[in-house]
Amino acid sequence: MGALKRLGLRLKTDCRRRIRKAGVSSHLPAVRPWMSIFSVNSLSDHRVKLPRSFYEQTTVGVAKQLLGKYLVRKHPEGDAIGRIVETEAYVGPRDLACHASKGRTARTEVMFGPAGHAYVYFIYGFYNMLNLVTEAKDYPAAVLIRAVEPVAGIDLMKSRRQLDTLRDLASGPGKLCQAFAVDRSLNGADLCDGLLYVEDRGEPVPKFQATPRVGVDYAGKWTTKPYRYLVRGSKFVSKL
Repeated sequence: MGALKRLGLRLKTDCRRRIRKAGVSSHLPAVRPWMSIFSVNSLSDHRVKLPRSFYEQTTVGVAKQLLGKYLVRKHPEGDAIGRIVETEAYVGPRDLACHASKGRTARTEVMFGPAGHAYVYFIYGFYNMLNLVTEAKDYPAAVLIRAVEPVAGIDLMKSRRQLDTLRDLASGPGKLCQAFAVDRSLNGADLCDGLLYVEDRGEPVPKFQATPRVGVDYAGKWTTKPYRYLVRGSKFVSKL
């Protein structure tokens, strides 16, 4: 037996002796295909509530990154969850389509507060609109959640909306608020708390397209700004 081979055998024997002394098996189990699949799924199946720092980014950046994230509404009747497929950015007081362009009022006070809070307002005497406040305190900006793809609590959404068509449950900001039981009682709600929040499930931001925002014809040059973002190919957006 050659010297190198004898040295290798001694090292291997010594290593096993040390492992046995430590009470650890020297034999590792064979890697099975299902073990690899389990590991991958475990890593990808994480659910993280978005932190305040996420909302402190630029409004346009937040609006884009919210696509593919999950809106979660906790409620005594049951949870409602939807994958966000459409957003609109309202980028501050210079944006004539933004409520804050009219100044600081009781209605818009939440927008002037810290990022990561809900700004819910009532419109047309019937609809609530859910916005997520962004950027720095005293800089009023927000992202409107325009549509989600229903994921959980679908029967509850159908009951609230009084219809059975999945595509129509939350394909618009007013529909969404009705389906998720979002009303003015949630105005100012902390999105880092437990009643209403957005969850990151580790999915990449999907491919999306940008278009002008809906219903802002009064906003002058801001009317045509491409601040509406929708997941490409999604049938759950409000309109193409």
